[in-house]
Amino acid sequence: MRRLFLIVLFILSGSSHLFPQVESQLYLENAIIKSIKGDGNFIWVATYGQGIFRYSRNEDKWFNFSTKKENLENDLFYNLAVSKDYVWAGSGDGLFTYDKKKDQWRKRKFAQGGEMGNWIRSLCYDQSQNILWIGRFKNLTRLEVAKQKFTDYDRTVNNDAKTNNIISIKLDGDSLIWFGSESGVHVYDKNEDINDKNSWSFLTNKKGGFTQSGDAVSIHDMLFDYKNVWFATDEFVTPQQPKFNIGGIFEFDRKFRWERISKEDGLPGNGIYCLERTGNYIWSGIYSFDKKKGGEYGKGLIYLNRLNNQVYPVDLNKLNINTSVIFSLYFDGDDLWIGSDKGLVRMKLNNALASWSVKKEFKSKEVTKKRKKKFVP
Repeated sequence: MRRLFLIVLFILSGSSHLFPQVESQLYLENAIIKSIKGDGNFIWVATYGQGIFRYSRNEDKWFNFSTKKENLENDLFYNLAVSKDYVWAGSGDGLFTYDKKKDQWRKRKFAQGGEMGNWIRSLCYDQSQNILWIGRFKNLTRLEVAKQKFTDYDRTVNNDAKTNNIISIKLDGDSLIWFGSESGVHVYDKNEDINDKNSWSFLTNKKGGFTQSGDAVSIHDMLFDYKNVWFATDEFVTPQQPKFNIGGIFEFDRKFRWERISKEDGLPGNGIYCLERTGNYIWSGIYSFDKKKGGEYGKGLIYLNRLNNQVYPVDLNKLNINTSVIFSLYFDGDDLWIGSDKGLVRMKLNNALASWSVKKEFKSKEVTKKRKKKFVP
């Protein structure tokens, strides 16, 4: 099993004579893939420009919701969340909800936060409580799905509006929810009263957090194992503010230790779009921000060993990806789905590797559930 695992690593590192053992397939060519979610037999994909796609693995068929198909009034989406009854898609013009039973979409706009408050920047569904968390450009919203009750929360800290711009949301074990903002991350113990300030914590790059790197820290994505929290952070620098958001992948041991992984450690860039995990390896889409010309430039896909933080670049030319812009990743237990600005790639990891990864993932989740529920940063 170890031998098979090492073979896959050599393949991804560019060993061409071993490459035939890895399979990949391109779907939705030239579509801009912003979010990928699994739902039993289905894979749901949010695109920026071509609406929402649903893929049936059993039938190997795609179905499109879009203005072109006249079954959805918007084509520009950023994110997705899925439950057994609904699919939610976030746009710049509000929240779209697909009722699976009725086979219908509806749109909801938000009164608070002004027009920018209708830019849905992140979605996260908590099945255990049947709650949808909605991160908006202004405010955090909690939807009690059964009651269809929306409640807005202003999470501004120290009069910094960027702390109330929620750009990533992730569940951590059976008690914690992390809300990444453009200036730090909020941590909420969902088993406590949401209106009790003691049920919330806030981490930023001050007082030792995020290695005190940069002027501010913007959290684009997060990932958890039973020991550590991993953060994908944005790079945004200018000649006037060369250290505003310096980017990188941060590792936090949930206590005191922080480590930053950057270009100095082998990353092709310091901007991080996304994180996904397969066993002891973390995959990430990378970009760089040009501080002179402005704009983001894709720098490809890497994976790193979370036990020693060794970085490995992936040769995208051998994976049917004709771009270096990787926006999103999703591992379904067998395949790694890679969302780019030129389509969606399904990469089939070696069966032995996939099985090994699932076992490791299951073990890690079990350990996570056993740890103490209260987190004190």
